[in-house]
Amino acid sequence: MVTVRTEGKVLATSVLPWTEDWSFDEQRFRSQVRAQLAAGLTDLYIFGTAGEGHAVSDSQFATVTKAFVEEMRQGGGQPMVGVVSLSTTTVIERIQTARDLGVLRFQISMPSWAALGDGEVDVFFEDVLGSFRELEFLHYNVARAKRQLTGVEYGRLAARHRNLVATKQSGDSMRQIATSLEEAPQLRHYFVDGGYAYGSLIGDCGLLPSLAICNPERLHAYVADGAARDVDRLLATQRQLRTLADGLRATVGSRPMIDGAYDKVVWKLHDREFPLRLLPPYESAPDDAADRFASWISDQVPAWSPGEASSDTV
Repeated sequence: MVTVRTEGKVLATSVLPWTEDWSFDEQRFRSQVRAQLAAGLTDLYIFGTAGEGHAVSDSQFATVTKAFVEEMRQGGGQPMVGVVSLSTTTVIERIQTARDLGVLRFQISMPSWAALGDGEVDVFFEDVLGSFRELEFLHYNVARAKRQLTGVEYGRLAARHRNLVATKQSGDSMRQIATSLEEAPQLRHYFVDGGYAYGSLIGDCGLLPSLAICNPERLHAYVADGAARDVDRLLATQRQLRTLADGLRATVGSRPMIDGAYDKVVWKLHDREFPLRLLPPYESAPDDAADRFASWISDQVPAWSPGEASSDTV
């Protein structure tokens, strides 16, 4: 069993449950947050792509944020709220809404109707970060924004905006990982499941878990191996996570879906009553996907079955 918890090394998402009439299932959401905190996932965020930040209305944004902040405060966690919009004005207004509820940490992504030019990137960061010097910001470096920032650009922006404190990297390019850590070492960079193995061998970074949520004990072991720079164990776990990703795609179906469809299946492994619905027009995974995925894990990668305790071998 893993006993080490590396502070600030894991940033995980809480996904949103919707009832049949598309109401927010607040009690099930609160139960999810409590379960995540109990599993040692104390740095949580809402409203990334998996958290449907692109799809919620202003009223839904406020309702979910209020419930999230209350549960995080009660559980001693660190809440982060994502803000996704084509409108910079809406981004600023939603930050104000969450700030009034006591949120101090935010996740932002750039407007995606068209790729921003260099000058437009500077204007966006100045308008948003410059308006809230008392708050901390993570930038979500996502391909859907049509413009992904390089390590050199992060270094320049971090020097200009001291409240830019972290990045969330959706890809696993070794070059992007290396340059982010080398050119902007003052920021905490969070990398996805596969990218974390590479990043931890280069510098101090964090894990952005997706498939690793299947088994929080093994998730924490992976992070501890990164802190120890244990190459053999890191690469072995990375291979297992790739296998899990293949299995998830196979059980959900061949048609690509938006991230939240997969993340809800993964969380449903821990709460079999969790609804897989996504806000329209996005298509959700089949209702039996979690059951089939759980069986697949048990057959193919049993060490990652939910509730399976970590051991000294990978």
